[in-house]
Amino acid sequence: MSIIDWIIILLFLGGLIAIGFAFSHKNKDIKDYFLAGRSMPTWLVVFAATGTSISAGTFVGSPELGFNTNLTFIMSCIGAVIGGVVVAALFLPKLYNSKTITIYGYIGDRFGETSKRSTSVMFILGQLFTSGSRLFIAAIAVSVIIFGSIHFHFLMYSIVILGLISTLYTMAGGIKGLLYIDAIQIMLVIGSGIVALGIVYFTLHETMSLSEIFATLRDGMVKAPAQPEYGMAADGSLTGWITGNKLQLADPRVRFDVPYNLIGALGAYAFFKVAQFSTDHEFVQRQLTCRSVTKAGVSLVWSQLLAIPIVLIFMLIGSFLYVWYMQDTQAAVAAGVFTDARDIFPQFICNSIPTGVRGLMVVGLLAAALSSFNSAINAMASSFVSDLYLPIRRSRGKAIRGDADQMAASRRMVVLMGVLLTAFAMLTAVMQQVSGLNLVDFATSVMCFSYAGMMGVFITALFTKRGNTRSVVAALIVGFLTVLFLQPYIFGPVTEALFGAPVVLAWPWWCPIGVAVSLLVCLCGKSKPKINTQTI
Repeated sequence: MSIIDWIIILLFLGGLIAIGFAFSHKNKDIKDYFLAGRSMPTWLVVFAATGTSISAGTFVGSPELGFNTNLTFIMSCIGAVIGGVVVAALFLPKLYNSKTITIYGYIGDRFGETSKRSTSVMFILGQLFTSGSRLFIAAIAVSVIIFGSIHFHFLMYSIVILGLISTLYTMAGGIKGLLYIDAIQIMLVIGSGIVALGIVYFTLHETMSLSEIFATLRDGMVKAPAQPEYGMAADGSLTGWITGNKLQLADPRVRFDVPYNLIGALGAYAFFKVAQFSTDHEFVQRQLTCRSVTKAGVSLVWSQLLAIPIVLIFMLIGSFLYVWYMQDTQAAVAAGVFTDARDIFPQFICNSIPTGVRGLMVVGLLAAALSSFNSAINAMASSFVSDLYLPIRRSRGKAIRGDADQMAASRRMVVLMGVLLTAFAMLTAVMQQVSGLNLVDFATSVMCFSYAGMMGVFITALFTKRGNTRSVVAALIVGFLTVLFLQPYIFGPVTEALFGAPVVLAWPWWCPIGVAVSLLVCLCGKSKPKINTQTI
């Protein structure tokens, strides 16, 4: 990259840190620091919530999907809107009106302190893997741009760089600063995506008409899953790829081993999003900063509607890059793009984007990466401080009472969460290669491990009068184990031994199955009757 590109990037990063410290004096207590006094305007929360949803998984992973497959992933975005509507109507009113700093405080009010702590611990553990995977995905692009390679040690350096920057301004500004930063970042993501799509299209248009581009996509090739190798055969054909319409938007097949057919996207994935928007404090925290529960619901639904065109833009970038590389298949195979397309878009940014514009593209990438990572740090810290750290100290007679002392403790916990997330990002770099999933599926599927148990607990707490501490803890454990059992490397061999053939379930189905099991376990607990201490 040129000196102009680096100046643009440094100005962006310096601006983020400056905004964070500008808000550092506007937080009077931890409610301000973690909930912004429930005073933020709806439009700001819409953009910030969109920034939380649109992570580096979209910026880097969606072009990979567009290159390797088709456009059926867009149906999952429709499923996300359905999930948002359900949560806004049924879940948010009770969670918002509980007036707790985190949604796990509601579980504590319902089932007791141990249940709250257990659910909060499950959330933090889940976030370590989930947001760690997002940071790892962002590091792929940063590694390409800075070091020109995605070798393992370069990925590690890139993870540390991103983790340090995000932790610094998150620690300073609290949720108020983050909301404004996230709103700015998502606008940069949208702008950079539109510019990149235009550059790819006009590059293609020099040698191909629009009709020829779409004909190539309609009669294209898609990557076949679980193939031993991808590349080029002796006759010049691609190995591991099959004929497929890359413009296909909807897959009507009734199959449970396909993640984004209609039944998977509008059914299982919508259910997954209900779990995410109601049990994951990283997402719910944004809505809790709104001025009313109605505005909280509106911001949630609009954030998912806004995500649809953003995802489509980045998928089309991957689709157009497929057409570009198909013009010289032999050179493309030699470059490895038909074997591993994880860095397809970052490589295009490095090699084909003009100076100056390249810097803006990198800024868009960093904005996508940091917007989701910083929100995870803040949400984890708020859960750790309000659900675990302060109550435990209080129970031991070492309560931190002063606002200044609580704020100082909160900032220390933000730094701790940032360090932990950075460490887990390194672990997920290894896990993704072992899983064999593409970047988008990997970043979202790991969430199911924590959501399965938590969703069963929240449904019990919000809509029934059953459940107790033991059933809550059991439901959290059973939900995790159920999703673990459904992993292909466990579930497939078991079903093959039982039925003579392996049964594979696409990852969106892990969540509803895990929730069903954990819900049954949680409902087994009888609630303790409240003792009426009022004197007659």
